[in-house]
Amino acid sequence: MNEGKSLKNGSHELKNQFQFSDSSLESINKILTFYPADRKQSALLPLLALAQKDNSGWLSESAIECVAKKLDMATIRVYEVATFYTMFNLSPIGKNCIEVCGTIPCCLCGSERILDVCKKELSIDINGTTKDGQFTLKEVECLGACVNAPVVKINKDYFEDIAPDHMREIINQLREDKAISPGSQLKRQGSAPLDYKKEIS
Repeated sequence: MNEGKSLKNGSHELKNQFQFSDSSLESINKILTFYPADRKQSALLPLLALAQKDNSGWLSESAIECVAKKLDMATIRVYEVATFYTMFNLSPIGKNCIEVCGTIPCCLCGSERILDVCKKELSIDINGTTKDGQFTLKEVECLGACVNAPVVKINKDYFEDIAPDHMREIINQLREDKAISPGSQLKRQGSAPLDYKKEIS
């Protein structure tokens, strides 16, 4: 269950109070065993991630408060962490959340062109969501796959070595609810050079 009040603008109608799912509660109990009882606040990041998963991909005010209670923390302390990391969303997002890496390696390899394609194809700006609720566009910090830059993360999947034409095709496939292929769009093997050929002797 989730609560629809956004911490960003407070404009969403209040619904049911947020509650963790049963599976998330099981995960939380296991996570808390990793830390001394007086250090359970160290579990903040994984609990925020679970709360976001259980709340349709974003952290409402009620979800933030629920995490704070679980860890015996002041709500403002949880909010400070949630606002620091770009992986946490403080307002509702679309079905497909497109995150374009904007740090230096990806930028040098053309991520700005990828971002421009997304803006044009979706008719939204950064942090915007399409009117049909299908897409949200974000520019984020390093996704940790610099060797295959530029990189785009869509929901849970990484799309690497991505070019503008790849991005257009992926958006069209998502619009038609077709399966998309994550990983290197140039069919790179892992992080090996593009001309790498495995030899068995």
